[in-house]
Amino acid sequence: MEDGFTRREMIGASALAMSLASTSPAIARTTVLSPNPRRRQRLEQWRFHFGHAADIDKDFGFGRDQRTFAKAGNATEGAMPKFDDSGWAEVIVPHDWAVALPFAQPKTPPPKDRSDSMAAHGFKAIGREFPENSVGWYRTPIAVTAAEKGRRFWLEFDGVFRDCIVFVNGYAAGRNESGYAPFSVLIDDFLDYEGGPNVIAVRVDATLGEGWFYEGAGIYRHVELVSADPMHIPHWGIVVTSKVTAKGAEIRVGIDVANTTDAPAEAGLRLTLIGPRGSFTTIEDALPISIPAGERQTIERRTRFPIPMLWSLETPDLYTVRAELIGDRQVIDSAEARFGLRTATFDPECGFLLNGKPVKLLGTCNHQDHAGVGTGIPDTLHRWRIKQLQQMGSNAWRSAHNPPATALLDACDETGMLMIVEQRYNSSDPESLSQLERIIRRDRNHPSVILWSLGNEEPHQATERGARINAELARHVKKLDPTRPTTFAMDQGWDTGIGRVVDVLGFNYRTNQIEAYHGRRPEQPVYGSETGSTVSTRGEYETDPARHIVRAYDTEHPWWATTAEEWWTIVAERPYIAGGFVWTGFDYRGEPTPYAEFPSISSQFGILDTCGFPKDNYYYYRACWRPDQPLVHLLPHWNWAGREGRPIEVWTLGNTEEVELVLNGRSLERQAMPRNRHLEWRVPYAPGRLEAIGYNGGRRVAQDVRQTSGPAHAVRLTLAQRLATSGDVLIANAQVVDRRGRPVPTASNLLKFAVQGGQVIGVGNGNPNSIEADVASERHAFNGLAQAIVRVGAAGLVDVSVASEGLGGSSIRAVAAASGDRR
Repeated sequence: MEDGFTRREMIGASALAMSLASTSPAIARTTVLSPNPRRRQRLEQWRFHFGHAADIDKDFGFGRDQRTFAKAGNATEGAMPKFDDSGWAEVIVPHDWAVALPFAQPKTPPPKDRSDSMAAHGFKAIGREFPENSVGWYRTPIAVTAAEKGRRFWLEFDGVFRDCIVFVNGYAAGRNESGYAPFSVLIDDFLDYEGGPNVIAVRVDATLGEGWFYEGAGIYRHVELVSADPMHIPHWGIVVTSKVTAKGAEIRVGIDVANTTDAPAEAGLRLTLIGPRGSFTTIEDALPISIPAGERQTIERRTRFPIPMLWSLETPDLYTVRAELIGDRQVIDSAEARFGLRTATFDPECGFLLNGKPVKLLGTCNHQDHAGVGTGIPDTLHRWRIKQLQQMGSNAWRSAHNPPATALLDACDETGMLMIVEQRYNSSDPESLSQLERIIRRDRNHPSVILWSLGNEEPHQATERGARINAELARHVKKLDPTRPTTFAMDQGWDTGIGRVVDVLGFNYRTNQIEAYHGRRPEQPVYGSETGSTVSTRGEYETDPARHIVRAYDTEHPWWATTAEEWWTIVAERPYIAGGFVWTGFDYRGEPTPYAEFPSISSQFGILDTCGFPKDNYYYYRACWRPDQPLVHLLPHWNWAGREGRPIEVWTLGNTEEVELVLNGRSLERQAMPRNRHLEWRVPYAPGRLEAIGYNGGRRVAQDVRQTSGPAHAVRLTLAQRLATSGDVLIANAQVVDRRGRPVPTASNLLKFAVQGGQVIGVGNGNPNSIEADVASERHAFNGLAQAIVRVGAAGLVDVSVASEGLGGSSIRAVAAASGDRR
């Protein structure tokens, strides 16, 4: 289902993948890359202040006397270039203002027949009942010189939540409604080239949400300022498609060229291919092109080479195409697009194939949300979250229920994580089609993207109307990207409606109905678009409704969901099921389940909690998804003072042939481990050491230990990495231990983080019922753990420390390197 390739070509590509060369052969003579005359600047430093959704004076005059839209350039005080914003807060974008808001309950409880939108968004004081918190203003100056007059300037926004107006020197230059679709704003008409201030102001209105989960608020993804020649390659102006077979690879490059002048323009087009190992080869030296005045044309070129380096999960090799426009013997504009060479297809019999080889999709669904920072996730944290899942064995990510950040897609490309990109609003009106088009244009060069998801569990999913709407969306997708299939996540009505107009069908939770559907529709590829949804609280082993706690055994789930074992044993044994995506990889704010009442402020679906600390189910999936690495995992903890002699429910998860349970040196029993399942014991509690030992072929290959700890004595600090670029972040994890260094699994001490050479920008502990502040430098440990997100300062040393009253603290030194080009 990619590029119209036959199944024989797809499977044949696996032979090619086995004979890759270490470097790509030269297609033409080696070329020297010219300096890029286009200017690109990431706008990270902004001033921020709350506006007001119901008070004009508190909203910096927005809407006063109809002035905002009545006269161009005289919009509102807060947007004017000479407005004094020195009293506004300094913030770094990506920025989520909602994560710093206080928690609150609805002032007017919703009727029983309606959902609680505040609970759905994590009980943050935002929305119609809190107009003082629902509008935010951002301002930043930009530098423009007289020499740049006549060039084109535009802003590229990767995501703003939500309805926003972009002002340039008081002029309303652009507006965007979607909280998730990327957009750009042309601004050169409104700039002052004579030395006056040039100020970008953005008014963001997050009064209304789009989802039933925490969505944050503000400029929560990157913003770029771009300056280019009047004859240039516009935003998302390069698309690369490829066809890979056993005979080699063909790449097709489409380059949009815009001439924004009043006269015809000519230039030479040079295309250069940059290989995964840094080699440069020329595809096109100086192709003459002529663009009429005020028009935009697409130039298409093709090239072949016999032994490409394929992008795969294990070797995510990436190529770059650089397009240069040459006029008067110099480069006048240049743009790049990164891509990967691979085949990715869904087959109704073999499931998913990558480079011709069957690959089971071991996926998770995730929202953009993390403890301490909300939706404003720094790039390094995106990468760390991917790494946590890959260490579990996961190879795929479904961005639910909205398109992902570009930074996340870049990280997936570079680390070998597959991605399903999902649009937010499932309709075929002009605005929805515009959002879909922007998403696809932005994301279609990413090799990690394998499916375009048109939607999720829409009310019209099984209807003829739903089929009409999504047939139009699918047609729109195919025009923009004929290389990837479409999909839809359905929880009912698969034989009708939308199921008939998408290429690959996703099953939400009804995993046990896939086999019957496959029998009825053997021609359509299928997968589990949402699976599992076990609920559990990290480190808790007794359900306590009064405390909103759910035990962490794989037993508890809503009526519509299943346990991890139930869905995975079905998918694992059926090759025609392409795989499954667990709901969810990480806990997330909002949609609190299974307890919807305050103070439950986050879901408990995650395999990892909101900080990325693993729950016990993490090790079930790791055992199943990384069978080459022997593993046993033991639960619960072994701190049960006052229950001596009473039986404790003990589970072992693992992938070894046998597991032996040992208590204080005495073997209790040795059992065969059932494949893709677990073992259970009832063990009378005795303080000490509980050990699980895994055997293969009678040989000891894995173990896990739980020890009864003493009182809390110290805090142990670890950093996810010890080197970061200036302005980047470090992930600092703290664990409470006893005098002998053993984890204290029930500790709740208040931990205080401090940094020299940077600052703590957020904290968390994974407690789904915690109403402590995220934007702070201290946090109580939850079941022994807490986390701080640290932004490093200028290049130099960074010292991160943690302390707690009555406990020994610890510190770690990291190094901040100078920032490079972060384009």
